Amino acid sequence: MPLVEIARFTDVYEADLAAAFLSSQGIDVEVTERFQTTVDPLMQRALGIRLLAHDVDVAQARDLLARVRVGEFADPDETDLEPLKPVARAGITLAGLILAGLGGFWGTSLPRRLRNPNWVGIALVGGAITFVLVFLSALISALRAHTDIL
Repeated sequence: MPLVEIARFTDVYEADLAAAFLSSQGIDVEVTERFQTTVDPLMQRALGIRLLAHDVDVAQARDLLARVRVGEFADPDETDLEPLKPVARAGITLAGLILAGLGGFWGTSLPRRLRNPNWVGIALVGGAITFVLVFLSALISALRAHTDIL
């Protein structure tokens, strides 16, 4: 029986998850172009990763993948993560800004990292962090004055 393309993915992990799901449903699939795309990740977008199945299983496999995309197999009770509190969310945002300020203006390649940093960019990020800190402290003090949340 000839193999027919069921779907094409731009990420090898997404293709592997789809292949595992289809295998759990009793459909034998093959993930193609795995070697080329894992050696050079830029090839994932160029080639794409294809899922192939026997021609008798194509309609059922495409139907199952379409049902997965709409969320039919999702279980809302399986999320065990609690929503972040506002203080934790502000802390994460601040940490992201600090990390961006410390390393975001040096470039991404090794020779560029050895150059002098862009002080204007670091000053802009420092000013933004200062503004956020002042704003958050004013917000927290206003919340403390009006409620017992914090």
